[in-house]
Amino acid sequence: MTNADCVILSSPSSIVYSFDGILVFGLLFICTCAYLKKVPRLNSWLLSEKKGVWGVFYKAAVIGTRLHIAVAISCLAMAFYIVFLK
Repeated sequence: MTNADCVILSSPSSIVYSFDGILVFGLLFICTCAYLKKVPRLNSWLLSEKKGVWGVFYKAAVIGTRLHIAVAISCLAMAFYIVFLK
């Protein structure tokens, strides 16, 4: 195995732990939960718990609906960063 093979093999693992990848995941998670809150069947099934592990979905949905302008601007800024600057 050459040095070039090691660099290629280690590259995907460093992308998983990048800060911008975590931000993209967080924004997509918030947007998805806010969308699921608008669907009646999924709202009662997924977002009914307000505490515990399942409460994370509810809290993300609340953040997405209350701060929808800030979340939308953040999504646009992240898209601009990924497409043009990265």
